[in-house]
Amino acid sequence: MVNAIWKNINEGKIEPVYLLTGIEQHLIDTTVKRLLKAMPDIDDSSVIRFDLEETPIEAVLEEADTLPFLEDRKLIIANNASFLKASDKTKEKVVHNIALLESWLSNPSPTATVVFLAPYEKLDGRKKIVKVMQQRAIVVEAMPLTGKDLTTWIQNEAGTNGIKISPEIAQVLVDMAGDSLLTLSNEIAKIGMYMNGSGEVTREIVEKLVPRLPEMDVFRLTDAYMTGNVKRTISIYHDLLRNGEEPIMLTSLIAGQIRLMIHVTSLVKKGYQQQQIAKTLNVHPYRVKLIMDNRSIPKMERLLLILQKLAHIDHQLKSTSGKRERVLEIFFMEPLRA
Repeated sequence: MVNAIWKNINEGKIEPVYLLTGIEQHLIDTTVKRLLKAMPDIDDSSVIRFDLEETPIEAVLEEADTLPFLEDRKLIIANNASFLKASDKTKEKVVHNIALLESWLSNPSPTATVVFLAPYEKLDGRKKIVKVMQQRAIVVEAMPLTGKDLTTWIQNEAGTNGIKISPEIAQVLVDMAGDSLLTLSNEIAKIGMYMNGSGEVTREIVEKLVPRLPEMDVFRLTDAYMTGNVKRTISIYHDLLRNGEEPIMLTSLIAGQIRLMIHVTSLVKKGYQQQQIAKTLNVHPYRVKLIMDNRSIPKMERLLLILQKLAHIDHQLKSTSGKRERVLEIFFMEPLRA
C-alpha cells in the first residue's frame, strides 16, 4: 500500500490530506521527504510545522485555508495528533475543536497539503474523528514490515539505488542487519555505492559490506546449539571469538535469548500476537518474529534446563583465570537432555 502511495506522490499526484500513523519512523520520514521532493517550490525551511500537543487544531486549519504567498501550494506538518488515539485526560495540554476538523476534512483547502503525524502503534477506531480521517485522508500505516512486504520494500529500495536484489539475498541482508528500515536503507545505499549503482547484489557482497548485529549472531548460535548441530555451533562461536566477543558476554546474551524464548512461548500460548508480545516485552518485533517462526524451539522444560546450565557456566567463567573460551566450547559440545 505504501509503495502505491509513494508512486502517486512521485508522479506529482499530491492529495490535500495525509495521515501518517505507526511506529516505523523511517516510513514516516520517507513519505514526508517524497512529498517535499514532489513539491519543487517548497524546501524544508518553508514547511509549516505544528505540534498538536502545544497548538490547537484550529491554528492548523486556519493556516491551511490562508492562501500561500510565494508558492502554489503549502506543505503543513501537524505532528503528535494524539486526539486520534485513546484519550488520556491527565496529559492533555490543549483542547482541540474536533468538530471543526471533521467539517474541514469534508472540504479541505485546495492550496495546501496537510500531513497529520500520529506516531502511535494504534489509533482509537471507536472515535468518529478517526473514522472520518481514515475516509478523507490518504493513510500511510507506518508499521514494521515483515515477510513479503519487507522483501518488496528492500527490492524497491535497491531499485532506487540502481541495483537489483533477489528475495533470497534480501533475506540474507535481513538476517545480518535486522529489519530496521533505517538500517536497511543505509546498508542498501552503501551497497549501491560499492556497486557503482548497477548490477545484481550477491551474497558475497552482502557478507563483505554489511556488519552483523550481535543479537542476530547470538540468535544463530543459540538456534544451532538447540537443534543439536554441534559443528555449526562451534563454527559460529569461533567466528564470534575472532570478532572480539567475550565468552562472559556471549553467555549473558545467550541466556537473554533463552529467557526471551520462554516469555514469547508463554505469551503465544495466551493468544498474544507478535506486536503485542514485542510491546509487552519491550523488544524489537523482529526478534519476536524470529522466535515465533522457529519450529525447532524445545519445550519449556528444556529451555529452563539450558538456562540453569548457563547460570553454572557464567559462574565458572567469572571464577576461572584459565582459558574461558574453552569453558563455553565444552558446554556447546555436551549433548543436552531434557
